[in-house]
Amino acid sequence: MTDAWGIADGYHDAFGEWRVPSPTTREALRRAMRAEGEAPPPAPLIVRHAGERIEIPERARLVLEDGGELDVDGALPADVPPGYHELHPVDDGPPIRVIVSPGRCVVPEHRTWGWAAQLYAARSSDSWGIGDLADLRRLGRWAAGLGASTVLINPLAAPLPLRTQQASPYYPSSRRFVNPLYLRVEEAPGASELGADLERIAAAGRALNADRVIDRARVFDLKMEALERIWAKGHARGQDFERWIRERGSSLRDFAIFCTLSERHGSGWHAWPSEHQRPGTPAVERFAEAHAERVRFHQWLQWLADRQLAAAAEEIGIMQDLPIGVDPDGADAWAWQDALATGASVGAPPDRFVVRGQDWGLPPFIPHRLRALGYAPFIETIRASLRPGGALRIDHVMGLFRLFWIPHGLPPAEGAYVRYPADEFLAIVALESQRAGATIVGEDLGTVEDGVRERLAACGILSYRVAWFEERPPAHYPELAMAAVETHDLPTIGGLWTGADVAELRRLGLVDSDTALDFTRERLAQLAALGDSAAVVDVIEATHARLAEAPSLLVTATLDDALAVAERPNVPGTSFERPNWSLALPQPLEALESAPLPQRIAAILRARRT
Repeated sequence: MTDAWGIADGYHDAFGEWRVPSPTTREALRRAMRAEGEAPPPAPLIVRHAGERIEIPERARLVLEDGGELDVDGALPADVPPGYHELHPVDDGPPIRVIVSPGRCVVPEHRTWGWAAQLYAARSSDSWGIGDLADLRRLGRWAAGLGASTVLINPLAAPLPLRTQQASPYYPSSRRFVNPLYLRVEEAPGASELGADLERIAAAGRALNADRVIDRARVFDLKMEALERIWAKGHARGQDFERWIRERGSSLRDFAIFCTLSERHGSGWHAWPSEHQRPGTPAVERFAEAHAERVRFHQWLQWLADRQLAAAAEEIGIMQDLPIGVDPDGADAWAWQDALATGASVGAPPDRFVVRGQDWGLPPFIPHRLRALGYAPFIETIRASLRPGGALRIDHVMGLFRLFWIPHGLPPAEGAYVRYPADEFLAIVALESQRAGATIVGEDLGTVEDGVRERLAACGILSYRVAWFEERPPAHYPELAMAAVETHDLPTIGGLWTGADVAELRRLGLVDSDTALDFTRERLAQLAALGDSAAVVDVIEATHARLAEAPSLLVTATLDDALAVAERPNVPGTSFERPNWSLALPQPLEALESAPLPQRIAAILRARRT
């Protein structure tokens, strides 16, 4: 049960105990929601599935998304097409948004497989110290040639546009726009006009490949220098760019203004002068006019990213990854600050692995305020993530149902769950999935409430089954799922089998014994069915042979396992102790393409396509 604002009466923790939020927590969460009165006012919104008949209180005119109009009286007809429509009451009351959903996402027609890659890590000899969108295009061509249908990549989301870059792709300034560090500079229109200057900068960029740890600050310096020089030449602009700016509208312009303001003030928006802390104000508009050229430069960077990502998607299906939230100091939080909670952040309650709980520092959307906006921020975010088509993995998909809110100033254990209108979220996801022709995967790891997986399956959202967590062998995984050996936060096969992973955890002070991952290693031994003295490459191959037995519609293998990498991309809780999200693969794409182990893994997974 919840109160009128969605705050749950309590929850069962990982130890089976019923936890009731304190009055202090409840009051703090209501303040964070800016809740007034007994309940939120009703939102001018109707969400329905195609074929349903919805009663309405009076005569009205329904304006369809394609511009068609229909007079209705007492009910919406069952044949209203899927889309975003508007209902205009005859008494000139405010319009009501009508969202009609097909009710089910696109589901793959047959079993297939793909590679999972951290794009920043997948460098070629042409990279400037970081894997880029041209590398993704090359990776996709190679993968498709081996029979893969998909490449799952880390979020490409834009961080604050400053030299000190946020390495974690799960703490973005914006989930709607792309980090310009992923641009291949040489492919920008007008790049050739720089001549020797570009070659000098490119040589410095390629020299960064000698260090396996990615130096984002240096990459930023070099790419921004080259891109600014190209832009200054004036050859980069044209009708396609102008048309694209018009199509993207105010969202792109606001993002570009935010980037320009961030450069001017050198920080996120909470530290800006008060007159710049809200989009659309007269002061912000004057700033945008005075810095129009720089605003257009940031729009141009996103145009380049859109073109290069689309080129990669022509080679293979690209599955992007949607983070659960955004940087509170970033562009999306600035644009949608009225719909985000102030004074609370998202996290997780205490469990057996993190006994004090977790505070992720991400501001949650306020349910009733998001609904009052007709879900526009949610729709825009999902649509942007699906722009290249292919597929989308939704991180922590349980957040469509409930999120654990932690009031600022209180420990995670003092948080509480807040419910969201899951049926309406799922209806929107299904509509956007069908429009993009894209499969949706829900990351449903960890504690999942009863009934959630069933509701996701009914919507056609694939479950995410990870071998390290599954008690049953892959042959017993569900069909409506994406199966994998591990995630970016878990040990690789090489790290687990050799003991290198637990050795690193000991060095970091996260465990005090070499036996810390014995249970997971035993599970690996069961999967591989090889002796303790088996070579790592044989264990990797055998494990994927077992994974291939999964009847799941999609199976993915990581490039880390394909190259027998020992380190995880990320060790949670170690922001400063190791280079999380910053370790390149030990070999470039050229070596990957000719290495024998990836070929053997591909042959195993290709054989399951029946």
